[in-house]
Amino acid sequence: MPETQHTPVTILGLGAMGQAIAATLLRGGRPTTVWNRTAGKDAGLVADGATGAASVAAAVEKGGLIIAVLSDHASVHDTLDPIAGQLAGRQLLNLTSTAPEEARELAAWAAAHGVDYLDGGIMAVPAMIGRPGASILYSGSQTLFDEHRETLELLSVADYFGADAGLASLYDFALLSNMYAMFTGFFHGAALLRSAGVSASTFAERAVPWVTAMAQLLPEYARVVDSGDYTTPFQPLSFHKPSVDAIVRASRDAGVALDIVTPIKNLIDRQIADGHGPLAFERTVEELG
Repeated sequence: MPETQHTPVTILGLGAMGQAIAATLLRGGRPTTVWNRTAGKDAGLVADGATGAASVAAAVEKGGLIIAVLSDHASVHDTLDPIAGQLAGRQLLNLTSTAPEEARELAAWAAAHGVDYLDGGIMAVPAMIGRPGASILYSGSQTLFDEHRETLELLSVADYFGADAGLASLYDFALLSNMYAMFTGFFHGAALLRSAGVSASTFAERAVPWVTAMAQLLPEYARVVDSGDYTTPFQPLSFHKPSVDAIVRASRDAGVALDIVTPIKNLIDRQIADGHGPLAFERTVEELG
C-alpha cells in the first residue's frame, strides 16, 4: 500500500548530507527521528521538529523507514551490527557512499537479518537536496522503493534500476568518474593558461561552451562502443596521438604536472603499439575493461 504523508523516518548520520535529508523530510511533513555518533549535531533539527535519539537503538525504535547516511561501508556495519536483532522486519535505505560490491554485501547482510534493503547513490551536493536538479539512484528492494517513493521524491528525482543492490552505486560511480575526469581536465587547462597569466575565470568562459559541445558526441561514441566495431573511425587512434603528445610537451614546457594527461597518452600509445592505430578512438574502452 502506498505510504501516507505521516510515514515516520529515522536518519542515522548527521553530516552535511544527513542534515540536508532530515531538514527536507521535516519540511515535507514526515515525522523524523535523528541520531548522530557525535552528540549535539541534532540541535537545529530538533528545534525544527525532529526527535533526537540518544542511541541507535532508541532511534530505530521509532519505527518507519531507516535511512543510513554514514561515512563509509565500515561505519554502516559499526552502527548497525550491534542492533541487528532489533532490525528484523524493518526497512533500511542505505545512502552511504559504498562501492557496488559493498552494497551487495550489505544487501546480503540485511537479508540474513530479515531486513528489507534498498541502496542509493546520491547525485547531488547537500544544498541541492529537495531542489530541482537533484537525483538519487536506487536499486535493491522494489517493494521498499514503491512503498516510500513519495518520500524519496521529496529529496530528489528518484530512479530505480532493479533488484541488484549494487547497480545504483555502479551508475553513481560511473557518472562521478565522468565528472572527476571533466573537472581535473579543466584544472589541467587552467594550470596551462595560468603559466601565461590567463585567469581560470577567463578560461572557464571558453571551457563551458566547448565541453558542452563535445558532450553532444557521447551518444555516437556510445553507439560505436555498443556495436564493438571500431573499424570505420571518424578519427582513429593514430590521429589523436600527435595532439596528445603535443599537449604533454606543452604541459612540460609550462611547468604543469603530467598526472592528468600521461594516463591518456599511455592508453593511446599502448593501443597503437598493439596494432590498433587505425581503429576508432572509442576502442579505448576495450583497454579499460
